[in-house]
Amino acid sequence: MPTTKKNIPNVCRIPLMPREQAVCPNEMPRMSDITWRIFRIMAEFVEGFQFLSETSREVTIFGSTRLSQRGRWYKEAEKLGRILAKNKFTVITGGGPGIMEAANKGAVEGGGESVGLNIQLPNEQRINPFVKKGRAFHYFFTRKVMMAASAQAYVFFPGGFGTLDEFTEMLVLIQTKKAQKVPMICVGHEFWDPFFAWIKNSVYEKFQAISS
Repeated sequence: MPTTKKNIPNVCRIPLMPREQAVCPNEMPRMSDITWRIFRIMAEFVEGFQFLSETSREVTIFGSTRLSQRGRWYKEAEKLGRILAKNKFTVITGGGPGIMEAANKGAVEGGGESVGLNIQLPNEQRINPFVKKGRAFHYFFTRKVMMAASAQAYVFFPGGFGTLDEFTEMLVLIQTKKAQKVPMICVGHEFWDPFFAWIKNSVYEKFQAISS
């Protein structure tokens, strides 16, 4: 059937909580059916900001969940977490495995604050055992705000779409002056140099989609 304005379903595309799925098990819920979820979103923001208000001298570390404990970048993230902790910085990560686990592990070994802002995912994400203060989020967008809300620096290790998403969002926020300028450190030339080359050669020079 051709799609017209009259038959486009006004459905909610945001992933549902389990109890929301139970209400509409066989069909996509309409936005009008679940507008009350704004209270859940508000609660995540309020609880998240309250949680962060108890920390200081934060450095947020991003990176892949899939990098091996035996790999170079896991060891580098662990080393960085340890150095930051010994210098009285709070290490904040997404609370999951891989690079996040390594940074939290280093923070614990360095005797510092080890914080995890975890996301509830069906398969991949689990909170790592080195998080000493943690907060779980259902919505990615509330967690992203918390990850960017309070830090003196952001460190980006090799990662997937999530890491790239966080990196480019921070660039946009700083470029548009919606966030203060803070250090953004990218670790790993072999991972980041091709990405920066693509931005320079394609996005900036060829398509002129961004300014200098």
